[in-house]
Amino acid sequence: MRKFSSYGPIDTDLHYYAPRTELIKKVTTQLTGNNLDKGEHYITIWAPRQTGKTWIMQQVVRNIYNRGDFDVAIMTIESAKTATTDEALLSEFISKLTTHFRRDFLSASDWRSFPKVMLKKMFKFDFKPSLTWESFTEIFSKKFFDKPVILIIDEFDALDEKYINKFVSKFRDMYISRQNENQLESHKKSCLLHGLALIGVRSVLGIENVKGSPFNVQRSIHIPDLTYDEVNHIYKCYEEESKQKIDQAVIDQIYYEFQGQPGLTCWFGELLTDVYNNNTDQPITMSHFESVLADSCETLPNNNILNIISKAKQPPHQEIILKLFNTDKKYVFKLDNKDINYLYMNGIIGIQKEGNVNYIRFASSYVQKRLFNYFSDDFFSETGDLIEPFTKLDHVLTENSLHIKNLLRLYEKYLKKNKGWLLKNAPRRKDLKIFEAVYHFNLFMYLHNFLIRKKGQVWPEFPTGNGKIDLIIKYANQIYGIELKTYSDEFSYKEAIRQAADYAMQLKLSTISLVFFVESIDDDNRTKLEKVHPDKTISVETIFIESGNT
Repeated sequence: MRKFSSYGPIDTDLHYYAPRTELIKKVTTQLTGNNLDKGEHYITIWAPRQTGKTWIMQQVVRNIYNRGDFDVAIMTIESAKTATTDEALLSEFISKLTTHFRRDFLSASDWRSFPKVMLKKMFKFDFKPSLTWESFTEIFSKKFFDKPVILIIDEFDALDEKYINKFVSKFRDMYISRQNENQLESHKKSCLLHGLALIGVRSVLGIENVKGSPFNVQRSIHIPDLTYDEVNHIYKCYEEESKQKIDQAVIDQIYYEFQGQPGLTCWFGELLTDVYNNNTDQPITMSHFESVLADSCETLPNNNILNIISKAKQPPHQEIILKLFNTDKKYVFKLDNKDINYLYMNGIIGIQKEGNVNYIRFASSYVQKRLFNYFSDDFFSETGDLIEPFTKLDHVLTENSLHIKNLLRLYEKYLKKNKGWLLKNAPRRKDLKIFEAVYHFNLFMYLHNFLIRKKGQVWPEFPTGNGKIDLIIKYANQIYGIELKTYSDEFSYKEAIRQAADYAMQLKLSTISLVFFVESIDDDNRTKLEKVHPDKTISVETIFIESGNT
């Protein structure tokens, strides 16, 4: 029986996968062209990490190889990322070509500009292949090939920027030279590089190159995350092979949490069906899902998530992430913004289209949750005394119930007393005000530390992936919902009440607390705005927390 795998390209005989037939066909056609003799554009394949770029291209190579009318290879150039000279880089490149095409590119007589230092090494039997940029085009000539060539280079953006530009300038020259010989069949042209794909290449797209891209002949193909249907297909394949039922709600929730990101979707599949699947005779239910999800957030390492956190916490990216937790503002997605591009290509943010506008969103609810947990713990690993000694709590909680408004009054008192040291090193916006998200992190840590001593728990939820934050509290087998906002004006206040009622309905709650952070509020406005708002069968209780001037 196959298994779920998120450790590099999958083996379809061993692992569950989505066929992605149409995508593979599209990429194949881009490389081969509809007309063999005319050729096709050189392309770049780009997407965030762990989206299956390499596997897609491996399938493309297999399809092209089986046709028999091309010499085709896929290779990685990541090992050359430490190269500091042209000689070292090109020697590594030729070595890779030799391995993958299985032919002799190393004959000294074939390179008019063979470096003397390499000849010396050759006589000492310590030979490494080499060539110069001037003779680069000769690699793809009739000296070495008798068929049109298709080359796919993985991890190309691992190279230093200057070497990327040198490579793509040469590839562009090759493409133009082939176009200038349009009257000839593909295998009779002076340059036989019929198709080229560079995988994961941001710089080649002209985003980071201040001089503009020299590779303006290329077409770019974006590898999207898995669709809902593809995620559903993968888990249905497991059901069919294992004979273990998975509740449809579980599959739906997996797509909701991970938004089809292949690496995380399959990693969670491994946890759910293998690592934590002790009773295969019983169906996998939402209870099982929630238990595994909690462990995946708190106790299990994942290299993809560790990489995301390491990138997100570094300046200036941390500032962007903190802005994205803003509950009242959306930010436009612009791929040509280097910081947004960086966060996107590292799988931290995604795109949410509304009408004709593309907004930034977190890549998935799960990524947002992990970042929220990380920053909450990082900023407020020490919360100090949560309440004054001898404080009576009978108005806050009993053995069977929790009074959310009174609990938040305790927090407001705690914040006012401790904000001097608590927020001393808190990150600030350019106007020197503390980021809104910092208060949300602090409230979460306060509630976590308060409730854990009372056998309660709190966890964040992110229904849209775009700033919206809800805290879910479980106490005495009851569920309480808290939606967090920053107060801006009366219009937004009314809209937030409507949204909170809709969310409470989704959670199947009869009441929900809508909490507004505000710098200051007088007694008259507190009396006016702090109310219980009935909405059909839902009651929304508005509560204000005064953060003070910090």
